[in-house]
Amino acid sequence: MSAMLLTAAPVHVTAAPISLPGDAASAALAGAVLSPFAGDFPAAASIAVSPLALAVSLPAIEIFPQGLPTQDIPPVGPAPLGTPPAQRTPNDIPKDIVVTGRKETAGDPLRAVNAESFAVTQKVDDAVIGPVARTYKNNVPSPIRRGIHNFLYNLREPIVFLNFLLQFKPGKAAETVGRFAINTTIGVAGVLDMAKRKPFHLPRRSNGFANTLGYYGVKNGPFLFLPIVGPTTIRDLLGGAVDRLILPVGVGHPFTSTSYTVPAGILGALDHRSEFDQTLKDLHDNSPDPYAATRAFYLNRRQAEIDHLHGRVEGDPAGMSGPPPSVVPFVPSDLEPGAKPVSEVPAESSSAPAVGEPGVDPAVAAPAVNAKTEAEIRP
Repeated sequence: MSAMLLTAAPVHVTAAPISLPGDAASAALAGAVLSPFAGDFPAAASIAVSPLALAVSLPAIEIFPQGLPTQDIPPVGPAPLGTPPAQRTPNDIPKDIVVTGRKETAGDPLRAVNAESFAVTQKVDDAVIGPVARTYKNNVPSPIRRGIHNFLYNLREPIVFLNFLLQFKPGKAAETVGRFAINTTIGVAGVLDMAKRKPFHLPRRSNGFANTLGYYGVKNGPFLFLPIVGPTTIRDLLGGAVDRLILPVGVGHPFTSTSYTVPAGILGALDHRSEFDQTLKDLHDNSPDPYAATRAFYLNRRQAEIDHLHGRVEGDPAGMSGPPPSVVPFVPSDLEPGAKPVSEVPAESSSAPAVGEPGVDPAVAAPAVNAKTEAEIRP
């Protein structure tokens, strides 16, 4: 469609005054109209302006046809779907400096060291600890494994009792004393958990000095992943050390003897690793970032356990000492740089790295979270 440009060229018209006297002027200029200013200018009263004279005095208008415009006119509105993006020249690129970066996860200033320790621990677990724990679980009869589990946790009841007192929960402390007395006598030194059955109905509860610190508002501190302890924090590391000193300092023998501490440590590690075997598989299989998943799970569940002491959430009273019902799937909100989204990870992945630490205290370093409270509590 061609464009037309309208240009107006001025026309200079030289007109001589017209002077026709009397009726002759009227006859010659039939239809002429007297100037409205004739009264103001007597000398020009005889001048009349006709329509023809007015038309002649107007400037001429010339129309010049033009071709297509030489400059592209940008289209108005969005480009149609499927239109390739316009190529930009170096001169079109803005000169602004854009700085991008990744915000470090709060509470994990040693992430690089922790992630390396986590990777080394996984290799050891895949090669040694995991297979040994699964062999223990598959070959030792369940009643024997359950008896060892009950015996080890019954020895922790005095620690649970003391921390309930420190938290000013006399009711829970009294129930813990009742559990310990029932299971130590009727339950054959704690091998049988008779206290949770009828007519007692006293469930096992988890507690420790780290929980007491958290109960009174002490923060986690930096997250740590230690080769032997596993996932922990500065607060939990300190609390776990105090828990381990209560029986040796308060009771003494046999808790100070290596003939007890070595077998108890090995059995405790096997028991804990076999109990959490499925949880660890669920936690790491198809996970884009197993380290971030382990960290978030541990912190979430620890916070849920402390919130449970405050009565803010409902949860498993056994806390960290028992595996959650299910953790499938778990994708942490913070991933390592370059980690693939979960949708890009093959579903048939056979790798199942797990966290297994020999000699770890089951109630302190369990990298799992209660499935109910994990969605409600964020670190």
